[in-house]
Amino acid sequence: MVRAAGYKIFQLRGVEQQKYNIIYSDPPWKFNNKKTGGSMKSGADFHYPTMTIKQLCDLPVQNICTDNCTLFMWWVGSQPKAAITVAEAWGFEILTMTGFDWVKLTKKGKLHFGMGFWTRAGSESCLIATRGSQRRINASVRAVIQCERLGHSKKPPEVRRRIIALMGDLPRAELFAREQTPGWAVFGNQVENSIQLP
Repeated sequence: MVRAAGYKIFQLRGVEQQKYNIIYSDPPWKFNNKKTGGSMKSGADFHYPTMTIKQLCDLPVQNICTDNCTLFMWWVGSQPKAAITVAEAWGFEILTMTGFDWVKLTKKGKLHFGMGFWTRAGSESCLIATRGSQRRINASVRAVIQCERLGHSKKPPEVRRRIIALMGDLPRAELFAREQTPGWAVFGNQVENSIQLP
């Protein structure tokens, strides 16, 4: 047994792992095209290993969820069906596709001119889905977040704060995390994992 992010995490075979009431995820979505922007270096595959829809669906995320659990998952605007498929494969029912909307700004505070397939995107959305009967504790949490664009695919830390404000200080895990955040168990290839998923 080790301690990580304030929780007891069991990593031994045959020992039940900690379960979480909140799952926050930014999956490494795979695109069918080679690039999604203006150069061959703009695609996700250039920055990190991506996963197919089937690979994402096959992750045993339900093994780390409590019976009453809420999923906050970033999704790609061109793949809404894929986002729904993955959330349902993990055992969740969609509440809203736009639980959080991040409006990206430049360093000068102007709207970011992003990548896109039909129109140039300047925002990203995070869906909310639930299993069981978990409820929000705060009805005043806003969906829209306006802040400067960060590194490739990096999401605003403000989202984590709003999740806690919305749901309370519950056991929580971040999947495909890029950094250790106090109070969060993490799983990803850029952090020291405190969660075991095959």
